Amino acid sequence: MSGLGAIVAAAFAGWLSGALWYSIFAKAWIGASGVKTDAAGRPVTRARPAPYLVSFLSAIIVAATMYYAFDMLGIVTVGKGFTSGLGIGVCFAAPWIATSYGFAGQPVALALLDAGYAAIGSAVIGAVVTLF
Repeated sequence: MSGLGAIVAAAFAGWLSGALWYSIFAKAWIGASGVKTDAAGRPVTRARPAPYLVSFLSAIIVAATMYYAFDMLGIVTVGKGFTSGLGIGVCFAAPWIATSYGFAGQPVALALLDAGYAAIGSAVIGAVVTLF
């Protein structure tokens, strides 16, 4: 598979991990984020395509960056890809989320939920890019 195919596959895997993450933690995330919900308790914005498009484009950027960085660093195994991706999520993405949310006065629970996805999503992307 080409580099572009690997990047798209890894981005899709990371994006799917977010769908799973936020499905598992939906109630907690809705409560912490304060997102408005409909009568069924689902976010009123869930039918809008923009957040889904932005999240997938963001996953493409992360996957492309990891693909090229891992190539330069010689990270070629799934295990090293997973742990390196996890490290990127925990050590790069999560602190920025915590800083931004702290200054915005967002709940710690929201920062933990979103930083958790940044860590898990990055780990999944890191593992998948090494498959190609």
